[in-house]
Amino acid sequence: MVDGGGTASFLGVERSLTGRRWTPRGGSERDGLALAQRLGVPELIGRLLAARGVEIDGAERFLNPTLRAELPDPSHLKDMDTAVLRLRRAVELGEAIVVFGDYDVDGATAAALLCRFLAAVGAKARAYIPDRMIEGYGPNTKALLKLKEDGAAVVITVDCGITAFEPLAAARAAGLEVIVVDHHVAEPTLPDAIAVINPNRLDETSPHGTLAAVGLAFLLAIGLNRALRAAGWFKTRAEPDLMQWLDLVALGTVCDVVPLVGLNRVLVAQGLKVLAKRGNVGLVALAAVARIQRVPDAYHLGFVFGPRVNAGGRVGRADYGTRLLANDDPLEAAELAAELERFNAERKAIEARVQEAAIQMVDASPMAESGLIFAAGEGWHAGVIGIVAGRLKERYNRPAIVVALAEGVGKGSGRSVAGVAMGPAIIAARQAGLLVNGGGHAMAAGFTVAGDKIAALQTFLGERLAEACNALDPKPALSLDGALAPSAATPELVELVQRVGPFGVGNAEPRFAVASARIMRADVVGENHVRCILGGADGGRLKAIAFRSLGSDLGPALLKSRGAALHLAGHLRLDEWQGRREVQLLIDDAAVAG
Repeated sequence: MVDGGGTASFLGVERSLTGRRWTPRGGSERDGLALAQRLGVPELIGRLLAARGVEIDGAERFLNPTLRAELPDPSHLKDMDTAVLRLRRAVELGEAIVVFGDYDVDGATAAALLCRFLAAVGAKARAYIPDRMIEGYGPNTKALLKLKEDGAAVVITVDCGITAFEPLAAARAAGLEVIVVDHHVAEPTLPDAIAVINPNRLDETSPHGTLAAVGLAFLLAIGLNRALRAAGWFKTRAEPDLMQWLDLVALGTVCDVVPLVGLNRVLVAQGLKVLAKRGNVGLVALAAVARIQRVPDAYHLGFVFGPRVNAGGRVGRADYGTRLLANDDPLEAAELAAELERFNAERKAIEARVQEAAIQMVDASPMAESGLIFAAGEGWHAGVIGIVAGRLKERYNRPAIVVALAEGVGKGSGRSVAGVAMGPAIIAARQAGLLVNGGGHAMAAGFTVAGDKIAALQTFLGERLAEACNALDPKPALSLDGALAPSAATPELVELVQRVGPFGVGNAEPRFAVASARIMRADVVGENHVRCILGGADGGRLKAIAFRSLGSDLGPALLKSRGAALHLAGHLRLDEWQGRREVQLLIDDAAVAG
């Protein structure tokens, strides 16, 4: 393996087929060598660690993450002890508890985890997931009052609630006690709840502001389990092993795209070990319908499990994801997984139509001076706008907002890039009277807007985000960790690289270039993927695939290369099938070899 050389562009690629400049990831060779020597690992591992900013003093802890070293005392979070005390009383008295979850993966996993835990300790609990199309995002007054009428004593909102001021005030007035467990950006005023657990409260001092909601739910379960143990609750019943639910924590954490550093990385690393034991019936059923033949990793969580769990909330039944993940009946789980697979296929078709329309709209109009991507369309399906916003963000390297209009009301979703905080801007727009509701965190946000205020909202957000957007590099970059020949891409190399994982935001998966490769064969698979066989000068061969590439310059270039030399950039994956272990390159980009 060789590097791209200094601060120059990697392999001399100033503009790739997707318009990006290739750059070396960073980190000095000397630091990499020092890390390798200190840890007793191959130099490749040392260089990957150095490129990710891992320092010598923390390197051993990084390579061998443990919950014992990273897991905090739940009581360090404000209102945690208040929430634990109230829930302990509800468990002891047999009061009805409802977990009110968001319909995305983070909300579904958090709700499923708490329902599983509460059932394991003998509590009377169930989940409630609002319908995206009918009820919108977060707690609503009608639903909360109906829960109270049906006998609920305590409601725990997960992954929502931090800005639900009116619904929670109505719930309090009706005598319903609400505990908010959320991680989205908070305002100076907190909602009227008996406890608000949120590491992003303005008065919070917790260092764990990047936790997903499911991570917070796990800490709440730890705190409540500890309190029940102290009260003697487990003298007559078995105490649950909370580690068994770390697979849910890993799934929600990866899918909510929070930084995989510190505690988050440990939760995912340990959760993947639990996932490999196949203890969650719902996840086993989901793996079956997705035809996963190997032990799942973080990639499968984010790109295979996640979209299917999400599909229920986007185009089907909002509660299917939570029901699947909380299910212990193999037959029912298989039925739910099959439905989610069908919903996911439907979601893909809807998403493709909305994405095409949004791209046409953006390309046909001059980009705002701020660089904010903003697209709104009548009749667009509100269930896919978040995904489409993410696609637009990737395509234009700018924060993107997509709004689905219906009957004079717009449902909006935004996805951002590093350095541009989306959530606070949406909250500011709501405070300015431009939104019916809205909130989020730095990288993602959602909102509801009256149709006649969309133009004013676009102007407001453009001005609010202009400075941060203008500071972005106008030429998008693609970071690479090194270059290798096809023959060097071995299963042993992939296993070596995996020691630096799990990968995600904040701990980027290593990306390598196959330099001066020749496309020996290329064809279209699926709807718009291009599959290739790469050949190297040393006679080595490597399988490769470029997902969703026919709609860009990348796919056609691969198909028409006719043996021309190309530099190809991507991630290495182990492809295990019927006892064979081969490596495949997931192609992100390509450039003509100079």
